[in-house]
Amino acid sequence: MLINLLLIVLVLVSVGVFVMLPPLGALVLLVVIGLWLGLTRRGRQAVVVTGVGLSTLAQRRGSSAVIVVGIAGVVGVLVALLAMAEGYTQTLRQTGGEDTVIIMRGGSASEVSSVLGQEEIVQIQQAAAIARDAKGEPLATAEGVFAVTLPLAGGKGEDDTGSVQIRGISAKTFEVRTQAKIIEGRMPTPGLRELVAGKGAARQFEGLVPGREVKLGTQPWTVVGVFSSGDAMESEIWGDAATLADAYRRGSSRNSITARLTSAKAIESLKSELAANPQLKIDVMTTVEFFAKQSERMAQVITVVGITIGTIMAIGATFGALNTMFAAVAARAREIATLRAIGFQGAPVVVAVMIETLLLALLGGLLGALIAWLLFNGKGASTMAAGSVGKLSFELLVSPALIWTGVKWSLAIGFIGGLFPAVRAARMPVTEALREA
Repeated sequence: MLINLLLIVLVLVSVGVFVMLPPLGALVLLVVIGLWLGLTRRGRQAVVVTGVGLSTLAQRRGSSAVIVVGIAGVVGVLVALLAMAEGYTQTLRQTGGEDTVIIMRGGSASEVSSVLGQEEIVQIQQAAAIARDAKGEPLATAEGVFAVTLPLAGGKGEDDTGSVQIRGISAKTFEVRTQAKIIEGRMPTPGLRELVAGKGAARQFEGLVPGREVKLGTQPWTVVGVFSSGDAMESEIWGDAATLADAYRRGSSRNSITARLTSAKAIESLKSELAANPQLKIDVMTTVEFFAKQSERMAQVITVVGITIGTIMAIGATFGALNTMFAAVAARAREIATLRAIGFQGAPVVVAVMIETLLLALLGGLLGALIAWLLFNGKGASTMAAGSVGKLSFELLVSPALIWTGVKWSLAIGFIGGLFPAVRAARMPVTEALREA
């Protein structure tokens, strides 16, 4: 009983350490195991026993397939779910740069909860750290953010709607957000009820094509263009800030200012200059930092859900591997007993069974990761509207890091599924094994 308890503790600790390993750590571990197999007597015995076991895999195709398919299912689902968090986070982190900043009222958690008055906007834009264009005008855009409901593309009725974020932009927006380009139609004309839709929003919502009209409240607005930015901005609709502010009775106030710095290092001087102004109570951060923070909570939720579902499935796959390997060991009882009788020790037997199980698990892990990559990598998705934030369009991303995570999970399942049958085979008395066979 004590030995079994210690074995369980060893398994839990080993698995916990292994799943935290970076690729380099796993490579070092693989080299150490390879040296042990090639340079020690027990290691060479383990290689021989492993060869014997692998040679009989063709005769155990059905039971071996149970391990491979079960683990492939676990890894495929896990990687697919984590690819949502990866794609969502990557989309937001690509939004902005180190040389652009977003300025909001102090203590605001998001743009929607921030309000900047016209006097504050004027004072902020005069900061020395903000870059100027050829005319000497500040490269800064004071913008308003609004959430509205529009019909979803392919919707089945009037109630099939979703929330989208509309941004009131200024004449400097495309100069500050240089990654944004009009790819169809033209820019909205200041003073007119005209809109340009992000590529992602145009895909998600009905009628966001040049020449069509959409209703914002009771007023018709004309879509005059579509823009692409390669980031989270593509999920928004843009219109003239002053016109939108009048329509929503916001007056001259705006939610935030996005500005381009004279250099990436100028942010500290900007913070110091604005903090020294007693009339201003604001927060300043790079746009990279802002959007990274915006992604944290949602990415954590998706990751927790993915790991929870993956863990539940992994438990089932582990039991499947245990049953399969116990059956395989029982079927090879005479073979193992014979090897033990001619001088092979228990450790090589344990290692051989473990290697066999881990190889099957690795095959399952790679298969599951491949399926997830083929089915989900680059697939479009969107979030549900969350509070004051509209739908965010993004692409699922099956990155090499996620594939490595899936492979580690598969090897952890194989380790647990193979260890207990391996220990049982090594501890079984030779006479008893021959009798059972």
